[in-house]
Amino acid sequence: MNIIKTSKVALRALGRNKMRSFLTALGIIIGVGAVIAMVSIGQGAKVEVEGRFESMGTNLLFVRPGSRSYMGRHGGGGTYTNLKEADAQAILENCDAVKYVSPNVNGRAQVVYQNKNWNTSIYGVGSSYPEIRNWAVEEGTFFAESQVRSSQKVAVLGSEVSENLFEGEDPIGQVIRINKNPFRVLGVLESKGESGGFFNRDDMIAIPYTTAQKRLLGIDHIQSIDVSAISTTRTNEAMAQIEELLRIRHKIAPGAEDDFNVRDMADIAESASEATQILTILLGGIASISLLVGGIGIMNIMLVSVTERIREIGIRMSVGAKERDILLQFLTEAIVLSVLGGILGVVLGVGSSRLISHFANMKTLVSLGAIALAFIFSGSVGIFFGFYPARKASKLDPIEALRYE
Repeated sequence: MNIIKTSKVALRALGRNKMRSFLTALGIIIGVGAVIAMVSIGQGAKVEVEGRFESMGTNLLFVRPGSRSYMGRHGGGGTYTNLKEADAQAILENCDAVKYVSPNVNGRAQVVYQNKNWNTSIYGVGSSYPEIRNWAVEEGTFFAESQVRSSQKVAVLGSEVSENLFEGEDPIGQVIRINKNPFRVLGVLESKGESGGFFNRDDMIAIPYTTAQKRLLGIDHIQSIDVSAISTTRTNEAMAQIEELLRIRHKIAPGAEDDFNVRDMADIAESASEATQILTILLGGIASISLLVGGIGIMNIMLVSVTERIREIGIRMSVGAKERDILLQFLTEAIVLSVLGGILGVVLGVGSSRLISHFANMKTLVSLGAIALAFIFSGSVGIFFGFYPARKASKLDPIEALRYE
């Protein structure tokens, strides 16, 4: 029996019980659809995270305080308060692989404009912050170095804060109050949107870090230093120069642990990408369970079909059908069920990912690799779970089969 004729016989047999065949394939349809949809969510999250990091610049470095330890107890990263404004200035002046430096402090505060108020993040930064973070000013200007040095009370708003406080009114030149301190608005940053779905980067206000230290936080240290290397190729060189300089400035003995740490944006981006990759595998693995359930459904229905068609099998054997013909016939039926289910599942998965992207405002990415993998897996499920019923049918005694009522 050739494969084309066998496929026609299989389709005729499945067509006799259309509803049962559809319900049997439904498990595969849902399984394939779920795998494609879940993988597309994971892949979309990965692309989104990588895009966010890329927009911040790959030559970006972060200098953070290290972990303070007392009697063997480590307080965790950032517990030191040993980074000073002079450290940032020394990095800019002595590290030739460094282009821009911005000392940073931050906190949260209630912001008031006339009868409206908003609680937001306050970032005390240097005048080079827009260049380092690749963040353009959409309206107005950013504060100058002279305004940082004189600790002026000026502010640049994130687009979310501007919208909530001014509701379309021009904010440039207006006076807002941050914890009762008056600040003059110089500009509004362009919208960056959400950061991987965790927080809105536009919900912030940038002010000179010297002003934040004196007027809002009451501290004389800085919490971090953002550094931009001259180029991507010199990022590692800049990192080495910073580490060497700070060890000298902080009088750290050779072999002793640093009281600071320097992180490369590429390392952080790679870690985030690995995390989203694990998420994709986890989502795909969970969705694959439904494919397993669908395969068990195919096996169950094929066993029922063998029982119902014992006399048909006996007649086929009596007119010359061999064991392999019977085996191939029932195995083909199982494969046809799973493949048709796979095709409909691909349609369902692609459609679901589009709907999720549209209504849930989540980025999804349907890759040809995910579709091919889900389709191949659905066909493999048909072969695996269809083999036992097909083999059982092929091993029937033709005489006993003809006697079966």
